[in-house]
Amino acid sequence: MNLFEPLEGRPTTSEAALSTGRTLSLLALLVVLAWATGEPFLFPSLGPSAYALAVTPSAATSKWQRTVGGHLFGVLAGLLAYHALAPGLAVTDIPPALSLPGLRLVGAGFVSVGLTTAAMLRTDLRHAPACATTLIVGLGLLTSLFEAAIILFAIAILVVADHVVPAAGVDEPPQ
Repeated sequence: MNLFEPLEGRPTTSEAALSTGRTLSLLALLVVLAWATGEPFLFPSLGPSAYALAVTPSAATSKWQRTVGGHLFGVLAGLLAYHALAPGLAVTDIPPALSLPGLRLVGAGFVSVGLTTAAMLRTDLRHAPACATTLIVGLGLLTSLFEAAIILFAIAILVVADHVVPAAGVDEPPQ
């Protein structure tokens, strides 16, 4: 088994540079908003979403409906699981091993991924980075309604940027 594609199947340097530039361009406004406002307009699951939109624009999971729908389910499932199981806890202040607060926190993360996965599959709004969004919320990092709104607004900006910034570079076939 070969871990890497044959050299002739890999993107050229210019394709890689164009795709990298497009990925960063999709995030640029969100970077400025996060810096200018001090609010979490830039969060971990935006990176994989921007990469998917930039590098695999023709893939089914890169459709705007799936990107928005998946993250919406992630936010809603994360809020539900967190507030039902682990309110007041956060993964940044990890509870002691084998403690009830620790079980509540990891349980909220576990349930949020399950709810998000089920919702995405039942509605065909599959977007894998949304499972990272649900963990961000479910593990207590962004748990208020205001923060949930920021997440969804950031996703909307990302999707609009995807339609505005010209496609360029690599378009990997779905694997």
